[in-house]
Amino acid sequence: MKRNLIFALVLLFAISIAPSFAQKNLKFGHIDSQQLMTMMPEREAAKKKLEQFAKQLEDQLGVMQKEFESKYNDYVSKADSLNDLIRETKERELQDMQKRVQTFQQTAQQNLAKEEEKLIQPVIDKAKKAIEDVAKENNFTYIFDVSMGVVLYYSTDSQDILPLVKVKLGIK
Repeated sequence: MKRNLIFALVLLFAISIAPSFAQKNLKFGHIDSQQLMTMMPEREAAKKKLEQFAKQLEDQLGVMQKEFESKYNDYVSKADSLNDLIRETKERELQDMQKRVQTFQQTAQQNLAKEEEKLIQPVIDKAKKAIEDVAKENNFTYIFDVSMGVVLYYSTDSQDILPLVKVKLGIK
């Protein structure tokens, strides 16, 4: 009996406050964050720095590969005339060089990913802050990112805030 009374009171309370939630004006907005990112000048600068970093790594890898190829070709051309000890030594040297090249390649990929995150994250943070500021200033309840492909539909009641964010960031 007590349980039923408590349940009835909770149900009555929920019913009494439901209209106040339904009457609240909800304001929805959307933005294509990928489009915004491509418009930001900071992204282009970060992209150029990343390309320079990648070029340095590629150049170093090229030097290492050329050195390996040169030593390999030298070994192949002289292999028949080398005694067993020298041949084994050169083969080990070539194996070690090949491992160093592979290790450098793996490390370079990891470093490139870290560098990209380091350069792009401030741009993402700046865009996110501008979106948050526009949302607060214009009393939006929700902002959906349509570039992520999660939002399947949005009506004309949803406002595209990209122009507002561009103004906030000083992008023309």
